[in-house]
Amino acid sequence: MLLQKIDLYKSAIDELRPFEGDLLNEIKAYYRIGLTWSSNALEGNTLTESETKIILEDGLTVGGKPLRDTFEALGHAQAYDLMFSLLHSHQITEADVLSMHRMFYKDIDAAAAGHYRDRQVFITGSKYPVCKPEQIAGEMAALFSWVASERGRYHPVEFAAQLHKRFVFIHPFIDGNGRLSRLLMNTALIQDGYMLAVIPPVLRQEYISLLERAHKDDRPFVDFIAEQVLESEKEIIRLLHIPLPRV
Repeated sequence: MLLQKIDLYKSAIDELRPFEGDLLNEIKAYYRIGLTWSSNALEGNTLTESETKIILEDGLTVGGKPLRDTFEALGHAQAYDLMFSLLHSHQITEADVLSMHRMFYKDIDAAAAGHYRDRQVFITGSKYPVCKPEQIAGEMAALFSWVASERGRYHPVEFAAQLHKRFVFIHPFIDGNGRLSRLLMNTALIQDGYMLAVIPPVLRQEYISLLERAHKDDRPFVDFIAEQVLESEKEIIRLLHIPLPRV
């Protein structure tokens, strides 16, 4: 029922497609700030949405905030721009992921940017271990083989959620895995004509809990992601004054 509702709302939005010119630029700019702020905030970045806007649009720094927080905002926005450059493709490759991480992380740790981690890490609060360093290359190759061969077997929203889950369980980078997983998920969504899944920081605990549960049962996590896509559709319908479809 949830996916049917999402598709119904998508059909209403599709009446205005293709998004081109100023309208496309406005939508991209709107979510560039919102997704950058929310995704970074989920990981502990202290910038507010307004401060993120000042950094990205005005090119100003924010007094009293860690320099790393500014680098994370700037890096995420550049990775977001790369995500949108893949809009008209229907492929997501390992090279795309490495490029996104390089853009996100280059001003934080240039040596680690765009490279898989070479040491074991642990996820605080999780009882499940992530991939060992020596297994990462093989696991990532298998992930993108799955992407290329199995994408068509899923509803696009389900596929995007699955991609997020599978990537973050591998945890291939020393840092930035959560943000990269959300960028990959949203790359898949926009390639299939769906709105972005933006996870509000207020839902952080639910999000983390459902990801942990997804090791055994991922249906609630997939539904959670679908709900965020639906919220973005409602937002665009409101912003563009599209008649709300009857369910």
